[in-house]
Amino acid sequence: MTSGPLVEEGPGLLVMDVDSTLIEQEVIELIAERAGTREQVAAVTARAMRGELDFAQSLRERVATLAGVPETVFAEVLAEVRPTTGASGLIDALHVRGCRVGVVSGGFTEVVGPLVERLGIDHYAANELEVADGVLTGRVLGRIVDREEKVRCLEAWAAADGVSMERTVAVGDGANDLGMIGRAGLGVAFCAKPVVVEQAPASVRVRDLRAVLELF
Repeated sequence: MTSGPLVEEGPGLLVMDVDSTLIEQEVIELIAERAGTREQVAAVTARAMRGELDFAQSLRERVATLAGVPETVFAEVLAEVRPTTGASGLIDALHVRGCRVGVVSGGFTEVVGPLVERLGIDHYAANELEVADGVLTGRVLGRIVDREEKVRCLEAWAAADGVSMERTVAVGDGANDLGMIGRAGLGVAFCAKPVVVEQAPASVRVRDLRAVLELF
């Protein structure tokens, strides 16, 4: 499927999206269900993933609907999250090859952090929801993990791991993944939106993350 250092030496770093890639669901929609805004949030998410809306702006809009939800929602949502078929198999196979694994998420550290620990992932970046008096305020703290931040994470982790960009792989499904898909040595659209499939060098259409291994 590809050539050069990635084939000759193998991948040194694979970075993937979380929602609808590493896991089956969109975490923000699971939280929004508790707020009674899931339908509204899902519609905005779909537009953002198709590239019709600015991601950071759309995230703030969606998070605003979560104001007042108790912070106990994080544990509830984490219990509902299902890793995509083949997630552990992909991560384990990459580690055996000496490849590091990172995830970049438009979701939230409160859910992504424990998931990363459970799956043995090496690097992660996600957004943080503001909590006050035990409830969500409807605001995001600090920087937002958008298209540009995902590229920065890919580059920074590759540098930290001593991996050339030619030996990096990026996997995602939405428009906000296109930056890292274009920057990596191999970019992979995973069961992705049409705009991503059109632009990504490689595509996996079967919902099993182990299929990514066949590309290199």
